Amino acid sequence: MKFKILLALIFVNLLQAQKFYFPKTAVTDSVIMEKQIPNLALQVIPHLQSAKYKPENTVDLMDNLFRLQMVAQDYKNSLVSLSENRNLFADNNMGGYRYIGFELYSLSKMVQKESNTSFSNALQKVFNQKYESLPEKLIPRLRLALDGDVKESRKQLKKILDKQKDKDSIDYRTALALCKSYLSYKTYSGIKPQVMQLLTSKDKERFIIETKDLTIKNGATLTITIVRKKENTSPLPVILTSNIYAGSFDEFFGKRAAVYNYVGAVVNTRGKRNSNNVNNPFEHESEDIYEVIDWVSKQPWCDGKVGMIGGSYLGFSQWAAVKKLHPALKTIVPQVAVGIGIDYPAQNNIFMSYMLQWIQYVTNNKLTDEADFANAVKWDSIYSKWYKSGKAFRSLDTISGKPSKIFQRWLDHPGYDQYWQKMVPYKEDFSKINIPILTTTGYYEDDQIGALYYFKQHHLYNKNANHYLVIGPYNHGGAQSFGFTYVNGNPIDPVARISIDDLAFSWFDYILKGGKKPEILKDRINFQVMNTNTWKHVADLDKMHTSTLKFYLQDKKNASSVFNQPQTKNFTTQIVDLKNRDQKDIYYKVSKKDSIKMTNSVAFESEVLDKDIIISGNLSGIFNVSINKKDFDTDTYLYQIQPDGKSSLLSTHIVRASYAKNNEKRQLLQPNKLEQIPINNSYVMSKKIEKGSKLLLLVGVNKNPNWQINYGSGKDVSDETIKDSGEPLEIKWYNDSYVEIPVYKD
Repeated sequence: MKFKILLALIFVNLLQAQKFYFPKTAVTDSVIMEKQIPNLALQVIPHLQSAKYKPENTVDLMDNLFRLQMVAQDYKNSLVSLSENRNLFADNNMGGYRYIGFELYSLSKMVQKESNTSFSNALQKVFNQKYESLPEKLIPRLRLALDGDVKESRKQLKKILDKQKDKDSIDYRTALALCKSYLSYKTYSGIKPQVMQLLTSKDKERFIIETKDLTIKNGATLTITIVRKKENTSPLPVILTSNIYAGSFDEFFGKRAAVYNYVGAVVNTRGKRNSNNVNNPFEHESEDIYEVIDWVSKQPWCDGKVGMIGGSYLGFSQWAAVKKLHPALKTIVPQVAVGIGIDYPAQNNIFMSYMLQWIQYVTNNKLTDEADFANAVKWDSIYSKWYKSGKAFRSLDTISGKPSKIFQRWLDHPGYDQYWQKMVPYKEDFSKINIPILTTTGYYEDDQIGALYYFKQHHLYNKNANHYLVIGPYNHGGAQSFGFTYVNGNPIDPVARISIDDLAFSWFDYILKGGKKPEILKDRINFQVMNTNTWKHVADLDKMHTSTLKFYLQDKKNASSVFNQPQTKNFTTQIVDLKNRDQKDIYYKVSKKDSIKMTNSVAFESEVLDKDIIISGNLSGIFNVSINKKDFDTDTYLYQIQPDGKSSLLSTHIVRASYAKNNEKRQLLQPNKLEQIPINNSYVMSKKIEKGSKLLLLVGVNKNPNWQINYGSGKDVSDETIKDSGEPLEIKWYNDSYVEIPVYKD
């Protein structure tokens, strides 16, 4: 009896400390672990739903809950939670393929028990039923969704277990991570070989899939995948994608086109899959795609018309394709298109550390190095090591342990020079692009600046450009697939939850098959105004706003309003020690609920807004500054402080001051002389800001491990080291500087 009381007391103490009993023998003995881990999951579930640990986002809550229920072998309820997760993730069953591997595993376990059959037989039955019941448009996503990385999940599981050696208790976060890693390994090691075979068999019944090596006229050899629906026997328009991310995505893009009743063709770039050519990303697309279109358009399954689609790098590829336009290319649908030399690998002429991670992702092997790319701990460590070392940015590849000619070559072109210009249309080249184009991008999208650069240049040089834009509250993934219900933890308006796939292929039907124009395209620019549940339609980007509000860099304590031009000229002094690598982060306290990181920034806060306003468009304006060096990188953030005390980011802007007036030619600043830095190429946003909100503007210096550090010596920034930093950077931000905020009124 005393022993039971003692155990109960131990359990209560562990619970109070958010720790759970998990015997150390379970760490080293898989049989014991199999018996113990369902009990662990049952202990964790109540804490997941407690005030202390409950995720803010219900999508994440249901994500964790269905996994824990699966580990606890409560398969029936896990399926209910998974279904709720999908419904919260996307409307209209657009996310119905999401976590389908876990769904198949749970269903198979239930069928196995009910029918007293083998797991393999149950899995085959469940898979066949699920495949046949899925909407056809979700079929292309199955292979990607089922391609769980067994090796990586096993590695993660071992890593967590190793930390638990010689321990009989486990804390909440480790327990949750252990349950999730265990589930991933258990599920995909149990189903993957069989379901991939079953999927291949089903696909053969529905599609004709061919992969061949294509030697084009310029001598390059490229791998191309062609996908057709078996029932479509007549020639059709071809939807082509040029894909550097060789692998499962090839079949996905091909099958996606096929289920919309087109022929899907996906060509891998040089050096990928079976190509033995040198892999130099971005450099040869324009030349190669012309030849690929020429070949595709002459095949018996093609009716002579070709369209292109794809996002990010695949969006860039389409702009490369129209540098020299092939007659068979009738339309392109660039989504979240990389603006090469504009927003990647440098944004407004500031190179990003991520570029090296991406280079290795696409060049480490013939496909993509998923494990290395996803290893955030490794890459954060590399960036941090470089940052703390004070070495030149050019040394980042050496620090990573893998020197890169591509990385070095990119750094040799800090301005938007001929190296970048030759890859895509440049100036007058845009005047010759007379095919219809549909661009999609998002307010929370990494390559928005690039996508809008092409759109603006096309309309600038071709006044009759037949080019439409759809932009809404989407991130990088959403703007090339569908509108996720939640973005950055916040729900988007119901009208924004559209299928970008349906939009794109409705466009193809309109252009290539004489179909109806997509209803959303009421004018050239079609933008969703967040918090109003409406779309607006205007003729050009400047009409996204009807007026502007100038936010001056003045302390509201010393001014009637930050929105009024200052009566007397003065400045705010900011000092940044570029040598300091041990600087603690500084936060701006917004309210009791929220604070915003403002290290290396100066804060300017507006008065409370006495009415609703709609901020719509991108920030512009002028910084009037003087500095004690020849250059620096500005860093600007505009936030809304909501009436409830929470903050939300509205727009950002960074630029190298010496390139702010001309991104092709560097113009160094004169130390201690008043200089003007224009604000261009900031992120576009359209959102209703509620009465009772405030606006918070942070301006400062871009200095962190994720970007080059500009020490202001005037040398090539890639070659500067901490020895070039000299005395601390001193900036005088003059109060007649302003950020011009675009405002929309009906």
